[in-house]
Amino acid sequence: MTLSTSQSTNVVVVSNSSDNPFAIDVAYAMGQHEDIADIISMKQFMNSEFCPRFISDETDFENIGRKLKGKAVIIVSTTSRIQSRQELAMANFIIARAAKENGADRVVLVEPDLFYSAQDRGPHKELGETSFERDIKDIKKFDGQPFTAKLYAQMLKLSGVDTVMTIHNHSDSVQKIFNEVFEGNFHNLIPYEIYAHYLLNSDILNYGEQGEGLVLCAPDKGARDFVKQMFNTLGLPKAKFIMLDKERTHERKVDITLHKESEHTFEGLDGASIVLFDDMVRTGSTIIKSCQFLKQINPERMVFAVSHFYASNEGRERMAHPALGEILTLNTLPTILNRDEQGRLRKKMVVLKVEKWLAQELCNVLDLPQTQEANPYKIDMSSKNPRFKRKIWFSEELHELKTKG
Repeated sequence: MTLSTSQSTNVVVVSNSSDNPFAIDVAYAMGQHEDIADIISMKQFMNSEFCPRFISDETDFENIGRKLKGKAVIIVSTTSRIQSRQELAMANFIIARAAKENGADRVVLVEPDLFYSAQDRGPHKELGETSFERDIKDIKKFDGQPFTAKLYAQMLKLSGVDTVMTIHNHSDSVQKIFNEVFEGNFHNLIPYEIYAHYLLNSDILNYGEQGEGLVLCAPDKGARDFVKQMFNTLGLPKAKFIMLDKERTHERKVDITLHKESEHTFEGLDGASIVLFDDMVRTGSTIIKSCQFLKQINPERMVFAVSHFYASNEGRERMAHPALGEILTLNTLPTILNRDEQGRLRKKMVVLKVEKWLAQELCNVLDLPQTQEANPYKIDMSSKNPRFKRKIWFSEELHELKTKG
């Protein structure tokens, strides 16, 4: 999927790092074949202060400050191993301001894993709107902290960002504040179709034609709406839906039970294929506890699908547990593609690359012509994964691989 040549000249894709491979792939999918490093210089002064420069013709004195006139500038921002999120956030502000002061009509921030989403509430009841009634215990958790998600939204707007695009943000509070600050120009993309296509066309799970023997699991009530929509997107009427409940007994300890509002009990689920869905994983403690709890069903397969995978040492150690079969994730945190980052998990890791999907959504938001691609993602899998047969790059190859398998 690419834009027409005439339209692509009105879109400039950059990043807060000139060698960000995720941003480079988004740019290519948008029809921009010029290197990001040839569009913007990530200049630093001797005192370490960041001062980017959109590169212009040095002999042109007629269009000073108008190089980006009539253009939409897209800033692609992902986590880096080299720079902290604080540094990258500050770079976003300054690049956005540089774009606007040099004539850009519109600045779009694409941040798949939206920064500061964990600080989505503050130490007063009115600081952060939630889907539940905030009690004194919830308010106390944020005692002494700032409502940083709101500050980040406001600073992005002040710097010149007009539109924000992210993937599977879990926080009602963050979504509400970004929608308010950006007056509806906030796009929280949920990859229902991508997950569904992979689950339906790969051999990661075993189930009947109408979903017999398949169980979709929400690890807590907060994930229910997402998993329910996944259930509807899969379109398998005989699949089951269960919801777990977790009670945090310590900062890093949880007790898992079957939620009283779960649509199905464990009755008749023996030997099923189970897929748990969640938006993010950091330490892995909750997901492994959930998998251990679900072992009483004696499942044939246990898969964890998660949009944002933080490959911490602690998380990798926990999720190597045999109770968890495979991990299906996106490359919203691009370091996950590094085999060293995966560690021992490489034998159970599948990464769905979503740059083309994001590019397609950007075309929709910017009202740009495009050639639609039905399943705009690629697959990355280590040869250590037992299901590996050959290197897979395109989603269309899945059916062929499954039928030959």
